[in-house]
Amino acid sequence: MEQTTRIELANQSDLILARAGVMNLEDIRRLTVEDALVDTGATGLCLPIPLIEQLGLTPLRRVQAENANGMVERVIYSEVEYTVLQRSDSIRVTDLPEGMPVLVGHMILEALDLCVDMKRGLIYNPAHGGEWRIRIL
Repeated sequence: MEQTTRIELANQSDLILARAGVMNLEDIRRLTVEDALVDTGATGLCLPIPLIEQLGLTPLRRVQAENANGMVERVIYSEVEYTVLQRSDSIRVTDLPEGMPVLVGHMILEALDLCVDMKRGLIYNPAHGGEWRIRIL
């Protein structure tokens, strides 16, 4: 069963500049995706190129990545701050072709201590009683 979630994204560089008083808060490039696909086969956060451009992310390097169809070349972009179920963290972004869904991978779930429940969708880790715990080792 396919699970989706709402994810809020903000350009991390913009956030840093705004916190330093160099940029206005209302100028931070942000967007919200209501139906991001929770893909436990994906590693991190993958965004279609038009969303990467909307957020103003900077390309950092090209990498070889493996997907269901074999090896492909992808670009790693600068960081975004992301929020899912009122929990936030930051991560570098991998590009996807236009028309693909936003993919929320297992690193996001681990960082935010979330689990996929087949009936309820994305939930707080029940083993931790709703408290946010992270694994550091």
